[in-house]
Amino acid sequence: MSASGGTKAIVAALGANLAIAASKFAAFAFSGSSSMLAEGVHSLADSGNQFLLLLGGKKSQREATPQHPFGYGRERYIYAFLVSIVLFSVGGMFAIYEGYEKIKEPHEIEHWYWPVGVLIFAIIAEGFSFRTAIKEANPLRGTLSWKEFVRRAKAPELPVVLLEDFGALVGLVLALGGVGLALLTGDGVWDGIGTLCIGILLIVIALVLAAETKSLLLGESAGPEQIKKIETAIVDGDTVTGIIHMRTLHLGPEELLVAAKIAVQHDDTAAEVASAINAAEARIREAVPIARVIYLEPDIYTEAEAAKGPDREATPGGPAPHPAGH
Repeated sequence: MSASGGTKAIVAALGANLAIAASKFAAFAFSGSSSMLAEGVHSLADSGNQFLLLLGGKKSQREATPQHPFGYGRERYIYAFLVSIVLFSVGGMFAIYEGYEKIKEPHEIEHWYWPVGVLIFAIIAEGFSFRTAIKEANPLRGTLSWKEFVRRAKAPELPVVLLEDFGALVGLVLALGGVGLALLTGDGVWDGIGTLCIGILLIVIALVLAAETKSLLLGESAGPEQIKKIETAIVDGDTVTGIIHMRTLHLGPEELLVAAKIAVQHDDTAAEVASAINAAEARIREAVPIARVIYLEPDIYTEAEAAKGPDREATPGGPAPHPAGH
């Protein structure tokens, strides 16, 4: 799976959210709707989130240094994790507080056409942003379901934008429902209930994002397809006869570390082994271009050692199991 960051989707979402935030705050000023205030803060938080994603992408491109020899690829994961925190604290918690206050002390919505008009405009703008994110994600998603794509994607930006836009659209429908019921019944409590539902929705999305980006921050292996390609590329059937065990680790969305203990013939010369390792590294990079850092350690593989069991730390008996997606 390509690790494209989906910059086009981020920029589209940023532009849409800035315009929507301004219109929602204007609607709140004229109508006093708490749903509009919560939605305005939500859009403002989303705008900040997109800025964080762009900043993380920029910082991740810095060259490696002696202090950070593997580069700064994980900056993108850190900023995506910050997005989940902002969405939880600024968006979700504020909306819950505002909804509680409005339920406790409801008041009638004034100038109803402001919130209704802004919500319709916001649904259209968010729909455009969501459509852009879907178009950017589809080539990377392939045959995966949307749930699998969010869980397996190594680049955090597109899953973040997709979840944010989806949450924004659902939140707008909730806000429109709350405002509509408040206008129909003349009871401002419905506006508060809609605001409360928006807050709960944002917190759920924030928790999902936090869980996924936490897994990326901890360090994930390559996907099953990439591992299979790497294993096939390493073994040439001549000097390199097999893989004793192997580890992979994403240093960033577009940088993969590969470390493996490989089996060689017991009578091969050092020059033959070195040449075989160089050839294997070239094959790995050709098969999986994001494999930037490769360490291959030669060893003698024997049936007797393999028979001792699958503990690849105590004995070279058996390859590492394929990891499941996060």
